[in-house]
Amino acid sequence: MLTRTFFGNPDHIHEFGLQSRLCYPPFGGPRGLSILDIVSIFEQEYRALRPRAPMPPVHVRFRRFTSLNTTIRLREGELHASLSDLLEGAPEPVLHAIAHILLAKLYRKTIDAAQNLRYKRFATSAAVMRQTELVRTTRGAKRYFGPEGRYYHLERIFDELNTRFFGGLLGRPELTWSEQTAKRLLGHYDAAHNTIVVSRVFDRPSSPRYAIEYLLYHEMLHLKHPVRMKGVRRTVHGREFRADEARFPQLKEALAFLKRL
Repeated sequence: MLTRTFFGNPDHIHEFGLQSRLCYPPFGGPRGLSILDIVSIFEQEYRALRPRAPMPPVHVRFRRFTSLNTTIRLREGELHASLSDLLEGAPEPVLHAIAHILLAKLYRKTIDAAQNLRYKRFATSAAVMRQTELVRTTRGAKRYFGPEGRYYHLERIFDELNTRFFGGLLGRPELTWSEQTAKRLLGHYDAAHNTIVVSRVFDRPSSPRYAIEYLLYHEMLHLKHPVRMKGVRRTVHGREFRADEARFPQLKEALAFLKRL
């Protein structure tokens, strides 16, 4: 999910998730543009999007984020942009693209296709992609609550699925229940920490075993079929992934149960 927009007085906040991480400094050159230079970039992109509107004061700062989640806020008539410190050495055209995308989303303007493509090419470049998992691993903190639940044990289910569908050849990652009984994010595989997290909403007597087996099987397929890049597009559930997923014998029943949660 790339974007999240929050509304509330007195602030309007837009968060743009940049799903890449850079080495630091990212391109082996100088530290990059100064804050004043980047403020000027935001002002230029603001003027291009809103040629007749008064120019608000623009404030830009770098912050140490776990990822490149970059935010912009309109607060009391002033723009406040927070950029990940990993962007300090990014090329100027990329910073223009980021400023344009943030401002366009904030003011509900059409995003320029060329700017969007420029960012995507940058985000999917080999130099950036090589650092993605490294930075998440070194900066991110993963909370583990263990595989043993009150009613289900994730390691036992994993081992059974591994034997049935993978010939026992799939390396077992860290397995943990989530902290909360989340219904929106039922499970995910975190490649940076080699961890599968399953929502505690399944750890109850009313959850049929085939539902939790399917969910864990789905995440195990992400181990077998890593995310692939096709140009600037990420393929998460490719053809091979979907073909393997269809092998699950109670797929229809499991999907129906998930929809009812």
